[in-house]
Amino acid sequence: MSKLVIRDVRTILTAPEGICLVVVKVETSEPGLYGLGCATFTQRPLAVQSAVDDYLKPFLVGKDPARIQDIWMSSYVNSYWRGGPVLNNAISGVDMALWDIKGKLAGMPLYELFGGKCREGAAVYRHAYGRDVVELVENVRRFMEQGYHYIRCQVGPYGGLKPRRRAPENALPGAYYDPEGYARSVPAMFEHVRGAVGYDVELLHDVHERLPAVEAVRLAKRLEPFHLFFLEDPLAPEEIEWFETLRAQCATPIAMGELFTHPAQWKPLVASRLIDFIRVHISAIGGLTPALKLAALCEAFGVRTAWHGPGDVSPVGHAANVHLDVSALNFGVQEWSGISERLAEVFPGSPVVRDGYVYPSE
Repeated sequence: MSKLVIRDVRTILTAPEGICLVVVKVETSEPGLYGLGCATFTQRPLAVQSAVDDYLKPFLVGKDPARIQDIWMSSYVNSYWRGGPVLNNAISGVDMALWDIKGKLAGMPLYELFGGKCREGAAVYRHAYGRDVVELVENVRRFMEQGYHYIRCQVGPYGGLKPRRRAPENALPGAYYDPEGYARSVPAMFEHVRGAVGYDVELLHDVHERLPAVEAVRLAKRLEPFHLFFLEDPLAPEEIEWFETLRAQCATPIAMGELFTHPAQWKPLVASRLIDFIRVHISAIGGLTPALKLAALCEAFGVRTAWHGPGDVSPVGHAANVHLDVSALNFGVQEWSGISERLAEVFPGSPVVRDGYVYPSE
C-alpha cells in the first residue's frame, strides 16, 4: 500500500427522529478505507458543516490520517480563535473518524487501542418523566422491570411544570419559569418516589441550570436524605465559583459539564474535587482525543465519567462514548436516550442495550 493520506472530508446531515445529527466522513487514499465521527451540534448544524467543508477539509486533505494528535492540535489552533462548540464539534467529527480509521487498520475495536476493557458493558441511566408524581413512579417502575438500575426522575419539562404565577403586562411570548416553586417541588417528588420504589435503585435529577446559584445550593442540601446518585448541572458554567460553596454545604453528589467546551471550565472543578461526575458532550469538547485526556485527569482526582448521551448525540457519538466507558477505570454511568428502529436503520451497527447495560460494537 502506498503512503496513506486523507483524500476527502465531508459532512452528512440527517434527522431520522427529527433531531439534526451531523456526521463527518473522512476518506483515505486507500479505496474503501474511511472513518466516521460525530460532530452533532443540533442547535447550529449548518455552522459546523461550514467549519468542516469550508475550512477543515482544505486544511486536512493530503495529511497522514495516522497523526491524530498532531491533526487535532493543528486543527484546534489553525483558526487562532478557538474553544467554542462550533469548531470543537467540527474537529470532533474529524477526530473520531481518524480513530475509526486507526482501529480499522489495526483490526481492533477502539477500546483495545485505549488499553482494553475494564468491564464488559457500561451501566446506563434512562430518563423517567411524568406529568405528575403518579405517572413518574409508573415510568420508574417500568424501567426497573426492564433491568435498569439508574433512572433520572423529572416531573414535566426542565424547570418544572408550573410557569411563573404572574407575568407583567405585554410580556413577550416564551417560557417563564418559577424557580422557587420548582425547587420546592423536587424534594417532594423524591420523597414520593423513594416511598414508592425504595432505595434499591439509583435515582438522579437534572436541574439543567434552571436555578439561581443560591437556590441550587439550597436544593442540593434538601435532597441529601433521598440519596441521589447525582444531581446534574445544578449551576451554569458561568457560575463555577459557586461549586466551592455547594461542596461545603452538602454531600449530594454533583455531576457537571454538559455545556463545557474548554479545559478552563473543568480543570478547577476536577482538581479541587468539587464535582463527582464529569458530564461533557464528547463532540463539544473536540472528540475522543481530548476526552481520553479528560478521563485520565478525572481519574487522578477521583471524579467519575458520565458522558452526555441524549437524543442529540448521533449513534456514532454514542458508540464513541461506549468505547470510552468500557475502557476507563473511573467510569461512573452512561446517559442513554435509546436508539430507535429508525435510527438503527440509518446507523447500522449501533450499540445495543441489554438488561441495563450498553455493549460496544466489535
